[in-house]
Formats: sequence, C-alpha cells, structure tokens
Amino acid sequence: VQLQASGGGFVQAGGSLRLSCTTSGRIFSTYTKAWFRQAPGKEREFVAALRWGGRGTYYAGPVKGRFSISGDNAANTLFLKMNSLKPEDTGVYYCAVGIYSESVGTYDYWGQGTLVTVSS
Repeated sequence: VQLQASGGGFVQAGGSLRLSCTTSGRIFSTYTKAWFRQAPGKEREFVAALRWGGRGTYYAGPVKGRFSISGDNAANTLFLKMNSLKPEDTGVYYCAVGIYSESVGTYDYWGQGTLVTVSS
C-alpha cells in the first residue's frame, strides 16, 4: 500500500494551498483518511480526518474553520484545502489511512509528507 502526498509549497500568511493524497482504492473506501503535520522540533499532530461511509469529518482546534478535508472516491484521492494560512501552520503534512482517532498510533499507512511553509 502506498500513499502519495503532494501540493505543498511556500505561501504568504493569509494565502491558500490544497494538498492531495492518492492511494489504492480498497483502503481509501473502507478506512478513515486523515492529515497530520509535523513542525520542526515538534511531534506529529492531528489536523483533520474523514471517516469512511459518511461518518463525518473532524478537525483539530487550531485549523477548524480554515481547513477543509474531502475525498474523491472515484479517483482514490484525499484533499486538504487550507485557507487563511498562518506561520504556525508550517510543517510537513502527512496523509494517513487507518482507524479514526487523533493519535498517530491508529493509522497503519502513511504518505511520505509534503512541506508547507507559511511566511509572515
């Protein structure tokens, strides 16, 4: 199983980016998909999750109202639309597939990460 994340880049504060993550069809449609991020010198943290079967979306407090997670089942692709970006959003963003929680330990499959840098 491979996950491929893309879409990171350099953006000024207040700007927007959209991250994408492609994966195989079977796990995309039957497991929770999530985004985590890791800032330099910090632990990896939960950002957002999309539960399978329409069970809902979940967001970490700092990104609620600014980020939106969605999926395209036909394309086996997960998205994270990030608006009103702040310097504290800087980090490597990882997509993951597994069992829903806000802990890295319940996710079995991980992408390689894509770097997001937000300048002030």
